[in-house]
Amino acid sequence: MDSPIAVIGGTGRLGRLVTRRLLARGESVRVLGRSPQRARRHLPSQARFFVADVRDPDAVRAPLYGCAAVVYTVEPGTDATGPDSPEATLYGGVRHVLDALNPPSGAPAVASDGPHVVLVSQRHVTHRDHPMNAYGRMLDWRLAGEDAVRASGLPYTVIRPGWLTDETGDGPVHLEQGDLGDGRVARAHVAEACVQALYSPAARGVTFEMRGEAGPTAGGVPWEELFHALRADAPATARAVFA
Repeated sequence: MDSPIAVIGGTGRLGRLVTRRLLARGESVRVLGRSPQRARRHLPSQARFFVADVRDPDAVRAPLYGCAAVVYTVEPGTDATGPDSPEATLYGGVRHVLDALNPPSGAPAVASDGPHVVLVSQRHVTHRDHPMNAYGRMLDWRLAGEDAVRASGLPYTVIRPGWLTDETGDGPVHLEQGDLGDGRVARAHVAEACVQALYSPAARGVTFEMRGEAGPTAGGVPWEELFHALRADAPATARAVFA
């Protein structure tokens, strides 16, 4: 891409994989995170690191200026309220990023339709009775963050992985829709899905779940084929409901 790509939460385990894959493609990468120490320890020197907390709307504005795309991989806290709650990071943080990406009226965007946003969410977000929702209403706030992205008017891809593992990611990958079922998936596969989605028109305007299997995949993962099999999100998508 002609402009930088931002990886938010790029010092985390998933964000680091995304960053390295983008750099391997020759992209200019800006990593936004809270810890310079983690950045020095884990990030390649080619990545440009910005100290930026998504909970602070002013902190993300400058690092995101001029970016062609954003990959949001923030790992949430689990407090019921406050700065380490899912509400603050999975919803408030997403809103701050979207506000920074949507230029004021009359200001030029990087691309004709705006920066592409890839949001990493998780399975079960539409199931309020799932045990994961006991952790600060994590699923409710993830769904609210998804909804904000879908309503932003920006090109987007929402990825809902199953339980993340540190496996090598050599096996087959399944992309599914409807938030049904369960499954595990390697972080390596999720990172590659984030990257591939940035370059595929078929991955725009879709929400999908991911799961993987053990065993080799002959010829690699057929990402374009998998993306083309997905249905575009309907105008009326599932919305978070708060009691």
